[in-house]
Amino acid sequence: MQDLLLSSVGKADMSTWSLITGSSGAVLAVMGVLLIMSIFCWYIIGYKYLVIKRASTESAKFTENFWQSSDIEQIYKHAQVLSNSPISTMFLAGYSELAKLNADDPRSRDKDSDLETVQRALRKAQNKETTNLENLIPFLATTGSAAPFIGLLGTVWGILLVFQQINPDEAVKLGMIAPQIGEALIATAVGLLAAIPAVMAYNYFTRKITILISEMETFEHDYLNIIRRHFLK
Repeated sequence: MQDLLLSSVGKADMSTWSLITGSSGAVLAVMGVLLIMSIFCWYIIGYKYLVIKRASTESAKFTENFWQSSDIEQIYKHAQVLSNSPISTMFLAGYSELAKLNADDPRSRDKDSDLETVQRALRKAQNKETTNLENLIPFLATTGSAAPFIGLLGTVWGILLVFQQINPDEAVKLGMIAPQIGEALIATAVGLLAAIPAVMAYNYFTRKITILISEMETFEHDYLNIIRRHFLK
């Protein structure tokens, strides 16, 4: 009976929560940093998922309307509604620049120069939209690469503290240092728990953003060809 009671106490002492709360100050600080990084990562994951999903959905709607409609004024009104689409934002920038050019005296206009002006407006809008899409994403990569090492730092520090507390003149049993080693190893586990979702989310968002950038580049070429054929004769 006594052995069973001692076994239950030992198991309770080695529980995850007991290991976390019983950790040294340095290990707790490391786990606190990792917890903050993890919370911020999950915020970024939720926020960027909504942003990129809206951008993809609205870009698909705008592209469909752009190719189906022959009225540029209708396309312009539709683009204003789809403000979360990077492609519609590019269209609005190009449309605005084209309207300025059409307001100038036709005799003083140069087709190639006007086309370059519209292209610069499209590129400027594309760069701005790309920056917005990629905003906060690098933190996921930073967490994915740094969190395991931060956790390992906490583990190494905790194990060093264990060895400092060992008296070389006394026999050491595993049961005496097992809780302290377990506390130190928890830091590595927390680091991995922070890093794994961050890496997976970073790869997912990077692929989605790459697709959107490719769609913007394709739209730029198509839009310039349409302007060259129909508006800058």
